[in-house]
Amino acid sequence: MSIRAVVWDVDDTLFDYTTADRSGMGSHLAAEGLLDAHGGAEAALTRWRTITDRQWARFAAGEVTFEEQRRDRVRVFLDQNLTDTEAEHWYARYVTHYEAAWSLFPDVLPVLDALAASHRHAVLSNSSLHVQDRKLRLLGVRDRFEAVLCAADLGVSKPEPAAFHAACEALALPAHEIAYVGDHPEIDGRGAASAGLLSVWIDRTGTDTAAVPEGGHRIVSLAELPALLGADTRFGAPSTFG
Repeated sequence: MSIRAVVWDVDDTLFDYTTADRSGMGSHLAAEGLLDAHGGAEAALTRWRTITDRQWARFAAGEVTFEEQRRDRVRVFLDQNLTDTEAEHWYARYVTHYEAAWSLFPDVLPVLDALAASHRHAVLSNSSLHVQDRKLRLLGVRDRFEAVLCAADLGVSKPEPAAFHAACEALALPAHEIAYVGDHPEIDGRGAASAGLLSVWIDRTGTDTAAVPEGGHRIVSLAELPALLGADTRFGAPSTFG
C-alpha cells in the first residue's frame, strides 16, 4: 500500500530548536547577568537542556501539566522557589530571545514543495497546540498542514501508539498509509513503527548509534524523503542508510 500522507514532528525536525534554544538561552542569561553564576555559557546551556529533558519526561508521563513543567524548569535551573507568576515572567523573558533565533532547517521548504501535490501533511508534537501553532505560523508554514496535534491537548504523548493513531484519525487514513518523520530514535522512530506507521528517523548528524526500528528508515536529510516515499518528483537524494 502506498504512503498517502506524512505526519511531522516539529522541534529539531522542521524547526531548528537546538540552535534557537542555545542562542536564545545564551542571550537571555547574559541579559540577566547569570552566565557566571552557572559556570559560563556552555555549562549553563548544558544544565538548561538536562533540566528541560527531565521536566519533559515528567510531562510525558502525565505527572505535571505542560505549564507546570515549564515553570519547574525555571525553578530547578535557578534553584529558587519562585511563584508561578515569577517563573512565568522569567520564562517569558527567555522566549523573547529564543524567538529571535527561530528558523526552519534549509531542507524543509524544498521537501514540502516537492511533496505538496503527492502527499497530505499534518503535525504531531509532544508540545502544546498554542506553542506549535504559533510557531508554525511565524515560520510561515502553518498552511502546509491539514492538522496540528499536540500532546498537551490530546492528553497522550509520543511514543504512545494512541498519539500516532490520533494523527491517523485526523487524516482519516489507516496507519500503514502514513509516514511519520521525527528526530528522536525512540520517541519518534520506534514510537511510529510500533503504532504501525512508516517510521522515518532523521538523524541530521549521521552519528547517532541508536538502532533503526524494524521496518523503519534513517535519513540524514529531508532531501532523501521523496525517493523513500516513492514520490513522483525530481527533488530528492538516494537514502544513505536505508
